[in-house]
Amino acid sequence: MGLRENAAAAAGRTLADEHDRPAEDTDTFVPAPDPMADYEPGDDDPDMVPVHLAWLRVRKEVRAIGKGELYNGGGTRFNFRGVDTVVNTFGPVTLKHGVNILPVGVEAEYRDTTSKGGTKMHEATVTMTWQIVGPMGDTFPMLLKTQGEALDSADKATAKAQSVALRVLLLTGGLTPTHDKDPDTSYVERGEAPVRSAADYRDEILQPGTSRQRLAQINYEIKQIGIFNTKVVNESNDEEELGAFLYRIGQERIQGGGA
Repeated sequence: MGLRENAAAAAGRTLADEHDRPAEDTDTFVPAPDPMADYEPGDDDPDMVPVHLAWLRVRKEVRAIGKGELYNGGGTRFNFRGVDTVVNTFGPVTLKHGVNILPVGVEAEYRDTTSKGGTKMHEATVTMTWQIVGPMGDTFPMLLKTQGEALDSADKATAKAQSVALRVLLLTGGLTPTHDKDPDTSYVERGEAPVRSAADYRDEILQPGTSRQRLAQINYEIKQIGIFNTKVVNESNDEEELGAFLYRIGQERIQGGGA
């Protein structure tokens, strides 16, 4: 009798019984406990909604952050949205809606440089990885990455760069507008002359040296800037629409054989 038969006989079983006995299930799945199972909402607790809805509520409440801070130094002047302003705006709103923004990774690069005034500076460039957690403990399906860079003469370059990366996350992840005037609405191409008056065009049209090609260009320009029908005082001291005046002078020069 072999070892297996002896063991089975000692236990009062046969090998046939061992063969027919179902194997023990050692891979039974045990679900993780639900962290919200015993949750009882408090008076100030946020609504238990998925993270994407909670973040949407944050965005709807923040709405916009204007560029209310002014940098004026080194010959440079511009308005901006500072880190403190952005965090002070988002902080209470994310708290209200139960949204946590957690740094879960940082990669940093450093180099030494010198300021314009000759001060030794330390420059840090960081890539921050963030996770946004909602009130129910769920997270966005992807991690978010932003970058920041900063200079400091002591040991604060890394902290400053991380703060910049946080500001970038909140403004870009929140699609946070400024509600400032669109700079393109007042953009003037460099080298472009200021808009001329109808009287200026009248004087140029009257000059004997103004060529027929230039008169054709003037016709285009006054239509573009909307003064084609503006009345001017002509050479006879009468009022005449600028477009009609231009056409008449042009015809006179053609009949007179002008250039």
